[in-house]
Amino acid sequence: MEVDLFKEIIAPVIGGLGIFLLGLEFMASGIQALSVNKMREWLAKMAGTPVKGVIAGTVITGIIQSSTAMTVMTVGLVNAGVLGLRSAISVIMGANVGTTLGNGLIALPLGPLGLLFGGIFATVYCFAKSDRLRNFSLAAMGFSLIFYGLNLMTGGLKPLRKMPEVLEVIQSLDASTFGGVVMCVLLAALITALIHSSSATIGIVMGLGASGILSWETAIAFAVGADLGTTITSWMASLNLSKNAKRAAYAHISFNFIGVTVVLALFFPAIWALKLALANWGIDPGAAVIVDGQETFPGVPIAVGAFSIVFNIFNLLILFPFVNTFERFLSRVGHSKADDIEDYSIPRFLDKKLVADFDAALPAVQQEAQRHLRAGAVFLDIARGKPGAPKDPGEHRAATDVLSREIRAFQSQLFQDGLSRDQLDLVASLIEEVDFTSALSESLYQIARRVKREPFSDAARKVLGQGLERLDQSMNRVLFDPAMQPRMPAGHSVALGFEELRWQALQTSEVAAGEKGALLALLGSVERAEGLIDRIISERASVDRSGIRVRPGDQTGIKRSDGSSMGDLAPAE
Repeated sequence: MEVDLFKEIIAPVIGGLGIFLLGLEFMASGIQALSVNKMREWLAKMAGTPVKGVIAGTVITGIIQSSTAMTVMTVGLVNAGVLGLRSAISVIMGANVGTTLGNGLIALPLGPLGLLFGGIFATVYCFAKSDRLRNFSLAAMGFSLIFYGLNLMTGGLKPLRKMPEVLEVIQSLDASTFGGVVMCVLLAALITALIHSSSATIGIVMGLGASGILSWETAIAFAVGADLGTTITSWMASLNLSKNAKRAAYAHISFNFIGVTVVLALFFPAIWALKLALANWGIDPGAAVIVDGQETFPGVPIAVGAFSIVFNIFNLLILFPFVNTFERFLSRVGHSKADDIEDYSIPRFLDKKLVADFDAALPAVQQEAQRHLRAGAVFLDIARGKPGAPKDPGEHRAATDVLSREIRAFQSQLFQDGLSRDQLDLVASLIEEVDFTSALSESLYQIARRVKREPFSDAARKVLGQGLERLDQSMNRVLFDPAMQPRMPAGHSVALGFEELRWQALQTSEVAAGEKGALLALLGSVERAEGLIDRIISERASVDRSGIRVRPGDQTGIKRSDGSSMGDLAPAE
């Protein structure tokens, strides 16, 4: 019987593959539109310990049905300083398990119903008025199309068994030998790297296996390779991000590579164990079932889905005890002296246990606010090219932004019942100071970013250097207590005023006309930063803060209403 190549193979296979991939895209987009922001917030809160990180990674990936999206999200949160490397490692471990839930669902024989429910939810999507209902319908429609597309592919691939040329190629992809297994794994990894979806690769493999084109052992070898190929997306997502974000991507690559290596070593015993386990459920993946006069192998998708789930859980169990080892090893990857710079994204003095004790919490807030100012001053070091300063002002900005949010969240919890008016005023003043500090930090970031970006001449840099020196001296007014600042004779300072600096920039002939505008804009930013420094000083003077310890080592404590001291409660720096 002659096979109509276009009608019976090309059209249903390409159409089915397209519908399958579209279904994956629709489902992921719909679910993420419904919940991704909440998921991101929940992940940032949940992933505090390795165990919680694994749970969060498994649950969220199981919901959004995309380990790729989950891993990229994790890498992004690490880059923003919201997640630490240790937490990210455990989250990625959980993501590998969470994605297998989708593989198990794909294995269900729901192809004939896929088109029906796809049409129903497509109709709902077209007539829905609310975004929430449209997102839900999009996700449900995508879920349905996955099964319909897989069903089309399976039907279109069946006639290939009658073509000798195809069978000859397929026979070269035989997983009956160790070399054949390795070849299948590498080919599947390449396909997955190209299409950026392990679920899509596994779906294709299930279709090939169900139609009898691939043996079930070969289909499983391809599923193993899909887990290796999916790491390419997280690596690509981390290319232009921070070192810690890159390390999180390397963690994903390491887990999957180690897991695949272990499973390759145990492949044939694992196949034997899987066949034995499926036999207990009355399933023989190698047994053919006649449907419409043609052989099908419905047990193959079930075997692939089950193996994928067990494979990833097994990897988690053997690798989870080594989370700390992975963190220590990855922390050394790309390590440089710049990594020894203080991590300002992590609060040093804020402790949730202090919130209940108003007198103990105040000095902690004050010390962290002062640390926030020091973090802002680092931008000046970057602008002036100081040795040891961070290379990337954007990365440091992300850290200071996280610190600012942490301080504000802690401060908001200090508004408790029973506080006096003076106490309330003091908390409000500290909040305003932190707000001014955040604005100052943003101004300093813009200065550092533009200085790094603009190719100023030596003459322009000389003028700019005077402006930065003036700003550095102004920063000392808020970084150090007045009693610690040097007492200089009147007229000692020779720092030029802003008007003099502007005219120097305009009148110096060595400063090119093209760079005068950029130089004047930077001097304006310096002037605005000084204005924010003045506002911080004014805010500090607006409330009597004599009860707050200002300097490390100062034993002056917070005065209770009864006059006793709480100085020993202030955390040491």
